[in-house]
Amino acid sequence: MSNFGFIKVAAIVPPIKVADPDYNAGQIIGFAKKAASAGAKIIVSPELGITGYTAADLFNQRTLLDKTLSALAKLKTASRGIKSVIIVGAPLEAEGKLFNTAVVILQGKILGIVPKTFIPGYKEFYEERWFASARDLISKEISLLGALVPIGTDLLFRFKNLPETILGIEICEDLWVPIPPSSHQALAGANIIANLSGSNELVGKADYRRELVSQQSARSMAAYIYAGAGVHESTTDLVFGGHAMISENGHMLSESKRFIRDGEIITADIDIEHLLSDRARTTSFGEAANETGKKFRFIDVPLEIGGLKRFERKIDPYPFVQQNLAELDARSNEIFSIQTAGLAKRMEHSGIKKLVLGLSGGLDSTLALLVSVKTMELLGLSAKNIYAFTLPGFATTKRTKSNAVKLAEALGANLETIDISSGVEKHLRELAHGGKEDVTYQNAQARYRTMVLMNKSNQIGALMVGTGDLSEIALGWNTFSGDHISHYNVNAGIPKTLVKYLVEWISQMPEFADAKKILKDVLATPISPELAKNQKTEDLIGPYALHDFYLYHFLRWGSSPSKILYLAKYAFAQKFKESEIKKWLRVFLERFFKNQWKRSVMPDGPKVGSVALSPRGDWRMPSDADAKIWLEDLR
Repeated sequence: MSNFGFIKVAAIVPPIKVADPDYNAGQIIGFAKKAASAGAKIIVSPELGITGYTAADLFNQRTLLDKTLSALAKLKTASRGIKSVIIVGAPLEAEGKLFNTAVVILQGKILGIVPKTFIPGYKEFYEERWFASARDLISKEISLLGALVPIGTDLLFRFKNLPETILGIEICEDLWVPIPPSSHQALAGANIIANLSGSNELVGKADYRRELVSQQSARSMAAYIYAGAGVHESTTDLVFGGHAMISENGHMLSESKRFIRDGEIITADIDIEHLLSDRARTTSFGEAANETGKKFRFIDVPLEIGGLKRFERKIDPYPFVQQNLAELDARSNEIFSIQTAGLAKRMEHSGIKKLVLGLSGGLDSTLALLVSVKTMELLGLSAKNIYAFTLPGFATTKRTKSNAVKLAEALGANLETIDISSGVEKHLRELAHGGKEDVTYQNAQARYRTMVLMNKSNQIGALMVGTGDLSEIALGWNTFSGDHISHYNVNAGIPKTLVKYLVEWISQMPEFADAKKILKDVLATPISPELAKNQKTEDLIGPYALHDFYLYHFLRWGSSPSKILYLAKYAFAQKFKESEIKKWLRVFLERFFKNQWKRSVMPDGPKVGSVALSPRGDWRMPSDADAKIWLEDLR
């Protein structure tokens, strides 16, 4: 897809004068030009924006309706110089009825007209007094400004040079009903929905409206552009705020401040590829299309959608770590609860009340120990049922060993030290190994540790808790039949960047106050498997911040390497050079493809987020798939 599937869209809320179509058309043109100059290809304006939403009985005045047509002609002519689809609201007559409509205009041509289906006639709304419902429309086209124009709620607008991009339209109240027209539009292929709205302000209404837009974009797996009537519609007993929003698949990309007297323009870059990817893998979405009998006509939109003039979509460099602090606290609590609930279930089912784990003094084993302690509390068992083992080898540092010892003591777990050096040395001699710090040298230590822990589990009558995290599993940064193996891996769904934050978050919990100082030092310790001297993981395989970013976009969205590189350049512009980003992305792809065979036999562990690698769940990949075309794409 052109430009990796991004398209810039806008919602505009121009200042208007009620019942002055010429003035309003001029305002819409001015704001549309500004939005177009920013690169917006779809521009949505408020409901009945040409006349004003609150014209009331003036909608029955011939003078206003005639002026609406002349203003629409003015807008149509002015649009010739604007390379964007402009959607405006206007009252239009057809079949002896008046309809509240959205008029779709592109470069001097009216492409189609979509009338409002659900006409409110309750509380402060009296639209039924003036407007007919789209259900009362018989015609499929009407004569407008000297041309026959398609009309109906069965219109979808498909961009000719980017046919994956399909636009649907509904008007205000249409969104507030149990089954909005946009639901049928989405099932027919629409992935961008425009809503021209009036919607006055009441206490709490903006929050509800925001939820509606966000939820409809999520349920429809679409982008939703909402443009609400502005403050200059305020009259008699009603006040309007000019609420504009752009949401994508449940995520609010842009939102107006409301009550801005000079008008408002908001823009956002929609990722069509993301939407298509989510729809394709969510099989129930496609199945739902069988539940709607609605048939649609597709109108081709002859508009070239090229590259973005300015990329303004916020790309989060840490997609696994929630940036909103309030939400981050709630999310961390939920993740910790999932980990502990999963381990508790395994213990209950097996009838085993003891746990064994290797405690290295690093981040992953620290988190596993914290999960184990909390699980014991949930089950009404003592932390003394946890048997932690420090297993120092050839390259274990005093710092990590000391932290492991102090952490186990602070948390009340049993602790035993078993130095594996002599055992591994003997084994290496059996192999006639020369002592070189190669893969055999390193893996012999990892496998020896696992052997000790597994045998201790049998001896004690305990479950062995795994500690390896999602990032290590993705990269194959674990030793097969070594730290790769456990009875239950509580960290299997947690990427490294999130492990770090979770340990930080847990350190603030009152129940872990005695361990807070130790946890702080664990967080400050460089990441290392300590299988060779002066070993630092990120020097060898690259920064985990980058790898977690790659993992998220590769798995969650199915993005191509070239698109991941494109996004990473924006996300890490201040931190990494493009050459570094590309180098480590190549490493990620090579390691990810070469290590599927390890993932194919990975132990059970709780799924935590939308990205998971269990071969029994989210990720089923051939162990011998070729990375060639992905590496070619990166080149």
